[in-house]
Amino acid sequence: MAAIESFDNIHLDLSREHGKCRFAESGLGWKPAGGGDTFTLDAGNIGGAQWSRAARGYEVKILQRSSGVIQLDGFQEEDYERLSKIFKSWYSTNLEYKEHSVRGWNWGKAEFGKAELSFNVQNRPAFEIPYSEISNTNLAGRNEIAVEFSLGDSAKANGQNGATPGKGRKAAAGRDQLVEMRFYIPGTTTRKEAEGGDAGSDAEEEKNAVTLFYDTLIEKAEIGEMAGDTIATFLDVLHLTPRGRFDIDMYDTSFRLRGKTYDYKIQYEAIKKFMVLPKPDDTHFMLCIGLDPPLRQGQTRYPFIVMQFKQDEEVTLDLNLSEEELNTKYKDRLQAHYEQPLHQVVAYVFKGLANKKIIAPAKDFVTHRQQYGIKCSIKASEGFLYCLEKAFMFVPKPATYISYEQTQSVTFSRVSGAVSALSTFDITVHMKSGAGSQQFSNINREDLKALEDFFKLKGLRVKNEIDEESTLLAAALRDEDMASSDDEVVGGKADRGSADEDEESVDEDFQAESESEVAEEFDSNHESSGSGSDESDVDDEEDEDDLDEEEEEEEERPKKKKKTG
Repeated sequence: MAAIESFDNIHLDLSREHGKCRFAESGLGWKPAGGGDTFTLDAGNIGGAQWSRAARGYEVKILQRSSGVIQLDGFQEEDYERLSKIFKSWYSTNLEYKEHSVRGWNWGKAEFGKAELSFNVQNRPAFEIPYSEISNTNLAGRNEIAVEFSLGDSAKANGQNGATPGKGRKAAAGRDQLVEMRFYIPGTTTRKEAEGGDAGSDAEEEKNAVTLFYDTLIEKAEIGEMAGDTIATFLDVLHLTPRGRFDIDMYDTSFRLRGKTYDYKIQYEAIKKFMVLPKPDDTHFMLCIGLDPPLRQGQTRYPFIVMQFKQDEEVTLDLNLSEEELNTKYKDRLQAHYEQPLHQVVAYVFKGLANKKIIAPAKDFVTHRQQYGIKCSIKASEGFLYCLEKAFMFVPKPATYISYEQTQSVTFSRVSGAVSALSTFDITVHMKSGAGSQQFSNINREDLKALEDFFKLKGLRVKNEIDEESTLLAAALRDEDMASSDDEVVGGKADRGSADEDEESVDEDFQAESESEVAEEFDSNHESSGSGSDESDVDDEEDEDDLDEEEEEEEERPKKKKKTG
């Protein structure tokens, strides 16, 4: 056998670009055809190999001793015997032929291997998921578990030449990628059945199958970290985005949010912005963390995490770090002991571990109530707008960040026809390069001057449509005043006419005539209408006379009319 065996048109870890793969007694290497970084693997790190049908022909899957998985796709069927000799002679490993299930069933059995999770149908693997590709897992329902995969952006940062692929290396292969998979796992099982060991009583061993799957996956994929590695823990912290209460576990390179339903593990490298924003109620502080890639919960993405703390809540905390680590790795970034308000301690620990600058509201702007946050709304969502040194920030939901560099102009306007148009106004931020606009509504009218001065200080183009409306309104009011002066002359004449009418005694004569008019309507009993007492006498003497009863009713009706007249 030759000292080096070469194969062309081979794809490494689902890469879009093919390259040349070379095998030697000392190990193997792969180099992309278009040039770039070369991948190498030592022979001593090869723990097993499998041959199976794949997307581009046939695939060689190499199981590393360090629990990683290497995939080489693009071999031809006739290459099997040649590769089998290479692995047996040089690496003392049998190239195992593995046939996949192609029935298309979605019901099977999940098995945890050393380096990957395998889903088997009738004892044949339908698909495998390397643990290195799993970024997070959550219990999504009573018997359902969600498995989230690493994004491509983190893959490029973690992948290094000649080293074990970091989380998400395969996910960087293309633009379209699988980001989440869900398993439905009903029933209960025991750890004895799952692991084949003997421990404790049956009552202690029995557990929901989905919970056992969840715990095993966290352990295998190294999603959760050991409690001893926790540098600091903050319990039951209120989060406005995503909504809920989470425990925050802070580690050396990442932090974890543990809730009742969802758990998130986030690398400090993903933190792009860290803001401390005082709430206008003078009672709470909000800590806003900008993430890239964003936090994902199902199909919902959260580019910002917003926490809320009480201003007067104190905490005493000792970090789980040795003096040597504090003096070397975290020198001038962390302290061994904190005894301050909770929001300050969380901010200082995040700043020290993530090594990010804390952003605060600009000192050049305050509202008419001497606060930094402006109460307003985006569409139907109420929140607070903060003017930072380099950007706008709206919290809590939808958390919106717009830098001044991306802003083309700012327009002050007032909603026409609104009931509160005189007391509030709107701000519309127009972004450059046709990126659209964002409107902040229902801002207090008293903050207009301060905002306008601040925007001009930052060099932003400002258009004040409210002043233009006021100019037009003033002109309209002047026209109305000129028209109203003519109305006043006409009104004076009308008043004098009414006064002249009051001097005459027409009303009294009218009242006197009203009785006669009423009586004239009933000419059939004109004489009796002059005295009510005579009529009553007649009624008493002739109770059975129907004609007199009708006359009495007719006499009562005009009296009522007189009272109401």
